Amino acid sequence: MEARGDGEVADGPNIQTSDADESACESRDERSHENMDVDEEGSFTHSTTLTNKQRGNEVTVRPATLDSLSIHQLAAQGEVSQVAAHLSKDSSLLCKQDERGFTPLMWAAAFGEKAVVDFLLEKGADPKTIARERESALTLASSGGYVDIVESLLRHGVDINTYDWNGGTPLLYAVRGNHIKCVEALLAKGADMTIESDSGYSPMALAVALGHKKMQKVLEDHILKLYKPTPTPT
Repeated sequence: MEARGDGEVADGPNIQTSDADESACESRDERSHENMDVDEEGSFTHSTTLTNKQRGNEVTVRPATLDSLSIHQLAAQGEVSQVAAHLSKDSSLLCKQDERGFTPLMWAAAFGEKAVVDFLLEKGADPKTIARERESALTLASSGGYVDIVESLLRHGVDINTYDWNGGTPLLYAVRGNHIKCVEALLAKGADMTIESDSGYSPMALAVALGHKKMQKVLEDHILKLYKPTPTPT
């Protein structure tokens, strides 16, 4: 998680990933220039934008139909009934990871598809799964600002301070996106405010760098609450 010269922070969790239906032989290097942004120092930063092609929406001569999409794509699009149909045929798909390590639950969390998230969790999907670059369902939901999914995942015992490939935690990504409700939910459950990203940003430093005034106030209030003396019984 790097800060750019103009105060902008590099993109969040790497959800720019091809789905299970795309060619597995396509190398990461071949995709680098179309899947990454370049900051002013010339270093690559992952993009969080999932393409229409990857979601199964690419306009072609023969448009994709729901039954031609993978369970990962269907989860990302909120197709609960279709996801259920896939699982009824093959229950092993519940926790199937694609070539980047993303599960259907992670795709649903990344796109705010709460109904799919709830369905998959009810079926026994593991919310603690970590992808190849250490992305988690909680990190993806926090980055997107989906507080209802964040709260649901926290109730299922996920690691609230899990970190990804660049040291970003769910709290750091929620701060970066200025998702106040997510930050409040994470802090209420004990998210660690002292953890810094690999580039040295704490949640407060990140809020200041991005000019998120309301976010700074939320973080400051939480700090004051933590250090407020406990009244002595009389």
